[in-house]
Amino acid sequence: MLLRLAWQSLMNRRATVGLTMLSIACSVMLLLGVERVRQESRESFLSTVSGTDLVVGARSGGPQLLLQAVFNVGFPPQNLSRESYAKIGEDPRVKWIIPLSMGDMHRGHRVVGTTMAFREHFRFAQDQGLQLDQGEWFANEEEAVLGADVARDLGYAVGHSMVVSHGAGEISFVQHDEHPFKVSGILAPTGTPVDRVLLVSLTGVDAMHADFVGAAEHDHDITDPLAAAMAVAEARAPERHDHDHNYDEGAGSLSALLLGLNDRAAALSVQRMINTYEGEALTAVLPGVALQELWTVLGVVERVLWFLGGFVVVVGLLGMLSNLLGTLDQRRREMAILRSVGARPRHLLLLLVGESFWVSALGALLGLGLLSVAMVLGTPILEAHYGLHFALTWPTANEWGLLALVVAAGTLIGVIPGWRASRQSLVDGLTPRL
Repeated sequence: MLLRLAWQSLMNRRATVGLTMLSIACSVMLLLGVERVRQESRESFLSTVSGTDLVVGARSGGPQLLLQAVFNVGFPPQNLSRESYAKIGEDPRVKWIIPLSMGDMHRGHRVVGTTMAFREHFRFAQDQGLQLDQGEWFANEEEAVLGADVARDLGYAVGHSMVVSHGAGEISFVQHDEHPFKVSGILAPTGTPVDRVLLVSLTGVDAMHADFVGAAEHDHDITDPLAAAMAVAEARAPERHDHDHNYDEGAGSLSALLLGLNDRAAALSVQRMINTYEGEALTAVLPGVALQELWTVLGVVERVLWFLGGFVVVVGLLGMLSNLLGTLDQRRREMAILRSVGARPRHLLLLLVGESFWVSALGALLGLGLLSVAMVLGTPILEAHYGLHFALTWPTANEWGLLALVVAAGTLIGVIPGWRASRQSLVDGLTPRL
């Protein structure tokens, strides 16, 4: 009966109550949105390397190697040799191996040299493989396959010719003009860092760098010998660039390797074998472990987001408290009439608590609905720009817990105005103030 009476009382003040409910809904939407982004970010990171058992590179930290080799953040300080690549690939526990050669750019987008093993074995999300949206995969050293974001940002289509820049900057004064590439295909969107790279063959990378060194050494412009000497020195000095250009019989070094194993139970033994490899200093990391270390580092960001979301919810609940307290003086006669017909002080307390329950519960549900609408409208934008896909699913246990916490906090806030109302005497309520 008290809940029904509280509902009718709210309906008599539907305008102000509606605004209070909307403020709580917006704060709940933000809080649940932070939780969804946190969960989706983790799942998106994990899905990027869902089919990879080990990531191998030159000696470095696990998160650093993962960011450089998989998420295209930074460049490896050193490379690994083709001899190590061949040695690791010969291990019977290794099912497949994907070589990666990085260090060149094209108009701000990373160029990655690899083999057809990338097309055959790279997996993301729920064991999904790469699919072409247009054209076909590179068939020779002069062709390139573009990620979906690269093709969209640069406006390239199949058949477009392009020149790769030496180094990692968006602006480079050293171009591989001697070896242009032609776009042979464009990948379908994946929501992973693959969308933002240009894929070429390893033979294409070798040919591009060989042509670059040859052109620098035999520069026909003899009017500026200093410029020619600087170009040769730049081509032969790997320590001054983001990747190594030393060659052993025409085979360039590699930036990283992605490994798939016949039995994932052998991952630790293969990792130990690579980490203790005598040929050169290498590091092999388990993607899941490296991601966990990365999230530990980024934990402070999560805590800040949680604090901001929780703070907004507190502000919304304080707004509800302010509204209830502000209307108490206007409702003194209402409370006095209830007392006169037999309502006890505890009934008035429960009445105000019931109103707080209705406002906070409906506000929480409205916030959940607003979040669903925002997900439907915003998912295409987030997927296109950040690779985050938000599926419209039933709330998780954590989200239900957050909703219950908001409703409980809002209900308890009603105790404050309820206690004040219960303290008002019958005479005080019926006596007009002059």
